[in-house]
Amino acid sequence: MARRLPSRPPVIPGFSPVHVLGSGGFADVFLYEQDMPRRQVAVKVLLDEVVDDRVRQLFQAEANLMARLSTHPSILTVFQASVAADGRPYLVMELCSASISERYRREPVPVSQVLSVGVRIGSALETAHREGVLHRDVKPSNILLTAYGNPVLSDFGIAATLGEADPDEPVGMSIPWSAPEVLADESRGTIQSEVYSLAATVYSLLAGRSPFEVPGGKNGAAELMARIEKGTPRPTGRPDVPPTLERVLGAALSRRPRDRPATVMELVRGFQQVEAELGLPQTPAEVAVAAWAVATPARPDEQTVIAAIGAGNGARSGRRRRTRSGLRGGAVASASQSVGTVHRSASTARARRGSRATLVWASVLSAVVVAALAVTTVAVLTRGDDAVPVVSDLSATSGASAVTFRWTDPGLEQGDTFVVTADGTTSQQTGTTFVATGRPGVEQCIRVAVNRDGRTGADSGERCGTIGGAR
Repeated sequence: MARRLPSRPPVIPGFSPVHVLGSGGFADVFLYEQDMPRRQVAVKVLLDEVVDDRVRQLFQAEANLMARLSTHPSILTVFQASVAADGRPYLVMELCSASISERYRREPVPVSQVLSVGVRIGSALETAHREGVLHRDVKPSNILLTAYGNPVLSDFGIAATLGEADPDEPVGMSIPWSAPEVLADESRGTIQSEVYSLAATVYSLLAGRSPFEVPGGKNGAAELMARIEKGTPRPTGRPDVPPTLERVLGAALSRRPRDRPATVMELVRGFQQVEAELGLPQTPAEVAVAAWAVATPARPDEQTVIAAIGAGNGARSGRRRRTRSGLRGGAVASASQSVGTVHRSASTARARRGSRATLVWASVLSAVVVAALAVTTVAVLTRGDDAVPVVSDLSATSGASAVTFRWTDPGLEQGDTFVVTADGTTSQQTGTTFVATGRPGVEQCIRVAVNRDGRTGADSGERCGTIGGAR
């Protein structure tokens, strides 16, 4: 089948077209130069023949979604979106040097780099999931490399809100990296199918081929689908891939969704543990925190005032949450700054009146303020700890290649997360399952606590299990 020629680049105010970068079934991507600020950008433009009201709506949804998620360091940045004079919607994006798929079939990608990509892209997916969004097309060609060589996840064009996919809407899929239940039309995509696709992508970067591709054999769509729906992929075949990583990928590529990690974050933790086993620097799992945590009041004394208000009414409010952020680890500093304000007022009064009695009264007032602030701080911190639920039924189930820890949700609210501590490192998740991988005979131990409003409550106590040990 002959490939179509790319469309003409549209006229976009403030941008000059340079050349076409690529073409797809619904859009072309062009290199443009932006006038102010001067930089090169990639512009995705929908084809005129596919544009209708429904497509415009979907494109707008993609633009809004990408803008919301692209603050993540491992998600492609979107600068702007609009409709050109000829009626074609377009998206102005960060220009990336290449796709990671252009490398893995040419040469082996070092295990250290593959693990780093897995953690970074997994963190991006976890962030999207916490926003209620599935990507639904995770594959090597949708992982782009920035000018600095950092991997970023792109193309949320067929993304769907969790649990809200239109059953009549056709699902785009990339067969070699799609989960069996998606290929069998049993699911339109879940977190577990995204776990599968990420694992299949990491496998491809290691093996130089997709998981069910047979070198020299028949690898058409029908053959691949038949293998994916029935079988288990073979090991990557690389001698420098440790058995632990093979087991992590094998579990994530399980045919049954329930046998896979429950969240992408659990798979990320598996990659990080392999990094630790190999003595590699651990790639940070960057997952967005609650929005309030990055907003700090302008003045320390304002934090103290808000703390007093929060303690007085006993209500959980946005103002009180900001107070906790300001007081955490710094309650004494806040109190001292407020007392300093009282001292300055007293000094001014003394200079004006020259009265020793005024100074005495100011000192008394300072002592009262200090005592009141101390009581307020204790009240706020104590009430915060009491409000955080505690995990009380952490259990461990040993398997041949991993220990699976489970617990019951003690009452998470919107924005709460579980904080899992294992091997001296912590991660946050919303699922109630944690999988720790390793060599047979290795004991794995974790603690689980709940984080609410930026404060972590009492943990569950340590629970351990031995890989390959008795269940």
